[in-house]
Amino acid sequence: MTELKYPKKVVLGDITVRDGFQHEEKCIPTDAKLWLCEQLILAGFKRIEVSNYGNPKGMPQFKDADALFKMLRTSKIVKDKLKDTELTAITIREKAVDRAIQARSDGYGPDRVLFMVSTSESHHKKNSGISLKEYWDMCEKYIPKIHDAKMKVCGTVSTIWGCPIEGPTEMKKAVEFTQRWLDIGADDIEHADHDGSAPPNKVYEYFSMILNAIPDPTKHIAHFHVTRGWGLANILAALQSGITHYESSLGGTGGQPANFVDGSPVAGTGEYYYSDPTITGLVSTEDMVVMMDEMGIDTGIDVDKLLKIGHMMEKIVGRRLRSECVHTGRIPKSITGRK
Repeated sequence: MTELKYPKKVVLGDITVRDGFQHEEKCIPTDAKLWLCEQLILAGFKRIEVSNYGNPKGMPQFKDADALFKMLRTSKIVKDKLKDTELTAITIREKAVDRAIQARSDGYGPDRVLFMVSTSESHHKKNSGISLKEYWDMCEKYIPKIHDAKMKVCGTVSTIWGCPIEGPTEMKKAVEFTQRWLDIGADDIEHADHDGSAPPNKVYEYFSMILNAIPDPTKHIAHFHVTRGWGLANILAALQSGITHYESSLGGTGGQPANFVDGSPVAGTGEYYYSDPTITGLVSTEDMVVMMDEMGIDTGIDVDKLLKIGHMMEKIVGRRLRSECVHTGRIPKSITGRK
């Protein structure tokens, strides 16, 4: 019998507190964000996205970025684990990078920052406000400064499998962008399906191309959305191609930054791509971890603790989320309660 081939050990990052919450139309209390960061670290996650240093007028969900980093850095609950945990902040533009560098200089800032390009020019300009050429020039200027501040740089490549504005894209362009990120000093690359446009066969094809061109698996992070319901299928396809690093959000939350928060319109990144704002979101952390655990993959995560965190996450946002395993639990390994 031929067995399915995939890595037996993976590295997982949870990005709920940043990406998961950026699409929420109410501000999540800072104490709740801190609790989630702490509990996820205690559950075994060593990569956490904490906040976004972008303009809080446009994204008020992250107006507490500095406060949250300070609280997490001084948390007694995870103080012994922080030295082995990588905390990330999103820094799309110059002022955000400057804030992160200052926060790092002041002793509480992130360990890693994230830049973002899209292979689609129109999608990139909507997210960043400037052209691809201008953005690459900015990144080349800032990456040495970030490294001087003792922080890592993650370069995201988006619209790999399609663009919600322009439609079809070429995967080979994303391979070229990946190499360009590494050439200018990025430490790792997030390969993102922000639109949920990736079918599993194209995921396998793309990551096979990536690992042929840049075979170091520690450089590549898979990031899938479930806009069309293909998230876990894409995780499996990426596993089969040899990818070992993944990120996700509790309850499958997340998506395009909200343009309406706490009862008021805000800039966000403009008009939503989809008329129904509830259909966006990432792969559910809970479902992905349970699936991997059932496959015999070492995730390093306390599965039972994670499911408890998932239950509390639903209370924090005030609704049923898109995790099945939070409600169905793990697959029973024995029959109990019977004689």
